[in-house]
Order: sequence, then C-alpha cells, then structure tokens
Amino acid sequence: MHLLRIKPKKLLKNNSYITPMLKILFSLLILFTSFNLSADFKNSNGKALEKSLGQMLEWMGSDIEPEITKIKLSNQWESIDLLNDDNYVIWIGHSTFLIKKSGVTIITDPIFSDRASPLKNFGPKRLIPPALQITDIPNIDFVTVSHNHYDHLDTRSLKEISALHPDAIFFVPSGDKKLLKKNKINNVYEFDWWESFKDKNFEFTFTPVQHWSKRSLFDRNKSLWGGWYISHSDYSIYHAGDTGYSNDFIETRKRLGAPKYAFIPIGAYDPEWFMSDSHVNPEEAVQIMLDLQAEKGFGMHWATFTLTDEDTIEPKIRLENAASDLNNLDFISLVPGDVTDLD
Repeated sequence: MHLLRIKPKKLLKNNSYITPMLKILFSLLILFTSFNLSADFKNSNGKALEKSLGQMLEWMGSDIEPEITKIKLSNQWESIDLLNDDNYVIWIGHSTFLIKKSGVTIITDPIFSDRASPLKNFGPKRLIPPALQITDIPNIDFVTVSHNHYDHLDTRSLKEISALHPDAIFFVPSGDKKLLKKNKINNVYEFDWWESFKDKNFEFTFTPVQHWSKRSLFDRNKSLWGGWYISHSDYSIYHAGDTGYSNDFIETRKRLGAPKYAFIPIGAYDPEWFMSDSHVNPEEAVQIMLDLQAEKGFGMHWATFTLTDEDTIEPKIRLENAASDLNNLDFISLVPGDVTDLD
C-alpha cells in the first residue's frame, strides 16, 4: 500500500505543549527503564521493544515541536437517554469510548484525569476535556484496559468508576490486577492473550498487539498489553489499545473472525524512526483495518494529549487521505461527544 508522506514540521512554535525539558524528562524515564534483559512479557514475535542510548539522545536533541490544535467537542450526547437508549458509541477522548450494546454499557481505557501522569501537576496535560464525565454515565457494566501506561490505565478514573458503579467488572492485562486491588477496586480479572470471559451474552477476549508496559522505574514489561475483542451474537467489536504494526491482527481475525467495528489508534507516531515499533501511523492503521477485515473503523489515540512530535490535526488528515485512496474505506475519526449508532 502506498504510504502518504507528510512534509517536515516547522520548528520551535511558541504554542507547543511539549517543552524541551519535558521531552528530556520523558526520554530519561524511558531510558532508565529500556534495558531489561529479564522482561517478563514480550511481543508475539518473541521480542521486547527496546531503544538504544543513541536513539534516545537523538530524539531528546530534536528541536521539532508540534503545532497544537484544540479540536471541537460536541454535546450531542446530551440529546439521548444514556440509560435507556441503546446501540451507540461515544468517543470521550483519546482511547476512551462509551459503548452501549443490547442494554450493556462498556467503557474502554477510561482516562478522565487532566494529566496522563502519576502526578497531578506534571506530565502530559489534556488539550481537550473529556466529552462527558464519569458522573454523566448512569451505568457501567464492564471496563476494559489495554495496558498500564498512564494514558490508558488511569487509577483515579478507575477508582471513581468503581465507587459509583460497585458492580462494574474490570478487565486488565496479566500483571495489573494487583495495582487495581491496591487502589481498593473490586471485581477485577486479569488476562493473558487469548483468554476470555463470558457474561451477559458477551465474550471478551484479550488479544496480542505489539507494544510494551511500564509505570515506574523498574517495572518495564512486568505486565502484559493487548487489544480487546468483544463478541456478541449480533456482531463483534475490536479495540486495539496501543500498538505498532504486526501480524497480530491477521491472527486475531483468523482465530476470532472479522469484527464489524474496530477502534484503532492513529496518533503518537512521530518521529516514526523512534515510535513506529510501538505506535502505528494512520496508513498502518488502515492496514490493520484491512487485516481485520472490519466493516467500519474509528480512529483514536489522537488530539487529547500531546505525546509525540506530530501536529495535533495531522493524524486525522492522513487517515482521511489514506482511506480515500482505497475507494473511501469506511474508517473515520469521530467528534468527541457525538453519538454514533451501532447497527
């Protein structure tokens, strides 16, 4: 497939949310945890993702800063009855989706905090607020978590969900259950790849993707990462979490079938020489859609936090161009807060 190439970024823009100091601190954190010869978990190809000191220094020394855009939010969700209406999806932001199907409410990778960080006043800050708040959601049955990075496993949000919805069931990768239990979150189940859980006419299966895990200096790859394949008698839904491109999506389709709907990341890929192992670009996201043979795709993991060097709006533009090159493949980016019907 032909890949669209984007012109180089302009340098040193004053409205950037990534400062040189933040990039240095972020890179040092990765550096101190990148070399782990006894990693508990590896990708399906048998390899763990590692970066060399030289690669770290090269990215740290870059003066490319992204152009920041705050995308618009929608309040369309306020026009429906979240409790009694059915068969819809709402993008809340980043990788967080509210999915309602056959009376069951699922929320994916919930992060409602202002920062993707263990600290309240330091770390990547939201560009846009969540399209709705946890208190706006009248019921939550299931919570899926793809991996333990702070922009996907936000303990503050999980604790609030657990307090407001004590019957909610939490699905996390192997190695992360103890973190939730430490935060007094109940009804937690952890999974290795291809393990499943059945309840309320749904089956949740944890599937391999290419990524890594880390929350502190010495726990790199001590917990697993993956996507969630959610099966129902009507159709299936797939949430890829965070991933680089791999053969995992072909294998997922072969084992579980083609999902009707696929939620696929499209951002946090620049510089691609540094990020591509763990984050797909929009063209690779399109290839994932094709590998899965999904009917409809939704782009995620962009426009909420500035994590890497691409301009905020670039992933959406590249996705639109790549999809149009394939006879208008049905793969779009939603507006946070809009309500999309699930057939």
